[in-house]
Amino acid sequence: MGSQSSSGMSGGRGSSSGNPADGSGRSRRSADRQQGDRQSASEEDVDLAEVLAYLLRRGQVRLVHGSGATGLQLVQSYSDSDEDSDGAWEGRLGDRYDPPVDIQPDTHEVDRSEIRTQILLATASSAMKGRHSFTHMLTEREQGRCQGSSFSHGECSRIRTHFLPNYVSHKDTYQQKAFCGVYSENGNMFLSACQDQNIRLYDTTRGRFHLRRTVKARDVGWSVLDVCFTPDTQHVLYSSWSDYIHLCSVDGDSENHTALDLNPDERRFSVFSLAASTDGKEILGGANDGCLYVFDLEQNKRTLKIDAHEDDVNAVAFADSSSQLLFSGSDDALCKVWDRRTLREDRPQPVGQLAGHRDGITFIHSKGDARYLISNSKDQSIKLWDVRKFSPKEGLAASRLAVTQQNWDYRWQQVPQRALKKHKLTGDTSVMTYRGHGVLHTLIRCRFSPEFSTGQRFIYSGCSTGKIIIYDVLTGRVVSRLTGHDACVRDVSWHPYEDNIISSSWDGAVRMWEHRQTHPLEEERDRGGGRAGSDVADGARPASPEDGGEDSKKLCYLLIQCWIFMITILPRLSSLGK
Repeated sequence: MGSQSSSGMSGGRGSSSGNPADGSGRSRRSADRQQGDRQSASEEDVDLAEVLAYLLRRGQVRLVHGSGATGLQLVQSYSDSDEDSDGAWEGRLGDRYDPPVDIQPDTHEVDRSEIRTQILLATASSAMKGRHSFTHMLTEREQGRCQGSSFSHGECSRIRTHFLPNYVSHKDTYQQKAFCGVYSENGNMFLSACQDQNIRLYDTTRGRFHLRRTVKARDVGWSVLDVCFTPDTQHVLYSSWSDYIHLCSVDGDSENHTALDLNPDERRFSVFSLAASTDGKEILGGANDGCLYVFDLEQNKRTLKIDAHEDDVNAVAFADSSSQLLFSGSDDALCKVWDRRTLREDRPQPVGQLAGHRDGITFIHSKGDARYLISNSKDQSIKLWDVRKFSPKEGLAASRLAVTQQNWDYRWQQVPQRALKKHKLTGDTSVMTYRGHGVLHTLIRCRFSPEFSTGQRFIYSGCSTGKIIIYDVLTGRVVSRLTGHDACVRDVSWHPYEDNIISSSWDGAVRMWEHRQTHPLEEERDRGGGRAGSDVADGARPASPEDGGEDSKKLCYLLIQCWIFMITILPRLSSLGK
């Protein structure tokens, strides 16, 4: 991301480099990196030129055009990875970056994992192509060979994977950058946070996208960085560069905000990631001081502060509905697993650690089964993890070494070729690696697709090039790219029950993407006119990889649409009189 300039120093533990959304490097990481630089230097003596070169590499200072004899001015950057100014790079397109794609992803580990079996069962799929094509499934149904004379839930999910979102049905535009956007658990509301310090609630029932309410956030430094609903969807939580997490009512008084004091030790403090426990009693936060914070709403106080990572904690999540296992991801490139029942401030010991990324982690998302999670990283990849396969000591050491060797700043610099290494690090225990999206400028997010509608067959992510990238979990291939934004897409959220995705971008636009069947000539005309839509990637179609071919899909499309009408629209019509 871009960063704001200042003539004053930013103190505190997190003041080495970064901006608000993924924060600055802390003193320990800076010391590690300096040590790595000293080990690789050819001379023992450090002169002023070397110090300046190091600060420029780390992004702590920048050379900008200014007045004077040289026409250049040296300015210090804030250590806030989500903070920038109008003069800084705004995340616009045209940065000449084409994210690398794995043409033949390594599926050795995922092919023998349980997640493969889970997804195939959830989507009624088979490794044998053709047997479960549209034509075959419809023939079986019409001949009464389906169980219960109708499609199973898995078969319905499989059919819906053929109709991925591909066009913009609704759109709202702000004057400043959109940072966050998430659906409520029931999908009836969408929550959006913008750099203008406004939190917007949208009514999304029955395909709507109507602005329901706007709430002015309190105590905001730079921008609202994360938002989430409480489990009962009656309240909204948000965080920024502040010592407090704020709680406000969805339907009540918009002027009544409750400040939850985390009582940090740092002078400059921010919570980058929020999560609420399933029972709504505890709030989990990850902060720029490398700590995890647990706030008890019933006791109205911070109950835990865990020194979790050697750098900023950019992402936190609960593993499942029990809220007993916690995940955290950091700029130290490690994912850590914690047991809430054994957490102690005086002995912050994780259950296990997951190593394999070469650079900081920007986001993590749990599959919801306390087994699998994904992590997005500045090394331009997403990794799938199995929490039963923790990384050995050599894996942790290899990941730490890779991080200390990074000497570029993802906020405003291009990705160096040396940072795009594809071979696995020693001790990398990840199940799968996905490449094809860009992670630059901000903490870009990725998530599993919903279980109800897709069987969690896909992983979807924002992208620094202004796209939404959709991967197939099992093949690792990009199955669709949604194009239309003019700046990086920071957040994405898939409706838990319906077939739409909402993207939040730095171009100030929030877009809802749905599926629309179009004629091939119309699609070509839309692309030629620069209209928003989807691009097919790597020879794959934006449909399930197991289908029986494009010809059979076209032949039975009308029949499928009739079937979808019967199972979705008619029940709604019949329920209106109840």
